[in-house]
Amino acid sequence: MAKIGINLVTGSLQKEEIIVGIDLGTTNSLIAIIHPETKLPTVLKEFDNSTLVPSIIHFGPNEQLSVGNEAKQFLITEPYNTIFSVKRLMGKSYRDVEQNSGFFTYKVIDDGSDNLVKIEVNGKFYTPIELSSFILKALKQRAEHILKTPVNKAVITVPAYFNDAQRQATRDAKACRPRRTSYCE
Repeated sequence: MAKIGINLVTGSLQKEEIIVGIDLGTTNSLIAIIHPETKLPTVLKEFDNSTLVPSIIHFGPNEQLSVGNEAKQFLITEPYNTIFSVKRLMGKSYRDVEQNSGFFTYKVIDDGSDNLVKIEVNGKFYTPIELSSFILKALKQRAEHILKTPVNKAVITVPAYFNDAQRQATRDAKACRPRRTSYCE
């Protein structure tokens, strides 16, 4: 027996919507679904069988953005334009991270306040929320490419040690539609 969704207002049939699960990791991220036939969790794989996407963003010339393995190659050659471990900055002020700021090869901005951290790349400023949204957007595109269907809903994991500000920052990244010039719309 198959279940069929019907919109009671319009009387139209509804397709079962795919909801993806995203592990937005500090080092790597991945995306999974509950397989519609087997009902088992399934990590999505590309044609090369890769499941992990490095949580790395590179800003190239003319604001050309790359994410994942494509961005990873620039960690050595263009460290100031290549953002990694942005999850460590979610929901934090400069004062929260200043003793570890030497860990980052990119510019973490200290504006002398308790405002949330900003990262400067090529004279433009980005929040960790916006940078995380670039990773989430790339994961969404990857899922849509593999599944051959639009993805409109996702569940995103956060570490148990995340505080409320960090959890909210992750929710904000999911909802963020980044503009290429600065912060989220």
